[in-house]
Amino acid sequence: MSTEYRTGREGEFTYRGYDLDELQEMSLEEVAELLPARQRRTITRGLSDEHQKVLEKARNRTAEETANNPIRTHLRDMPVLPEFVGLTFAVYDGNEFGRVEVEPEMIGHYLGEFQLTRTSVEHGQAGIGATRSSKFVPLK
Repeated sequence: MSTEYRTGREGEFTYRGYDLDELQEMSLEEVAELLPARQRRTITRGLSDEHQKVLEKARNRTAEETANNPIRTHLRDMPVLPEFVGLTFAVYDGNEFGRVEVEPEMIGHYLGEFQLTRTSVEHGQAGIGATRSSKFVPLK
């Protein structure tokens, strides 16, 4: 799957032929037509009440306000819209809220894609109930 955003010759961001200012001036339905199928389906079927609350919070706050006090949400399935660019969200990963600063390249993805839920496991030494063979630790 290829991404449909790129930077122009002068380094200007475009998403499917539209620059960021044009995207931010579009209505939600017009933006939905540009998004991938799954995100477009989410919007055309109607955002839930929780999604609407997050959208209203994003519309009422500025980037400076969210830098110090991010918008906290459990909605990992919220599509990133052009009006979110520059805002900071605190997305729940099942354990804690992680900061996600929305950049133009994130448009069309979900908020949850940028806050991972799983961490890599780093094993230590064998524990008390381990078998004899697993207790062996080489000296070198």
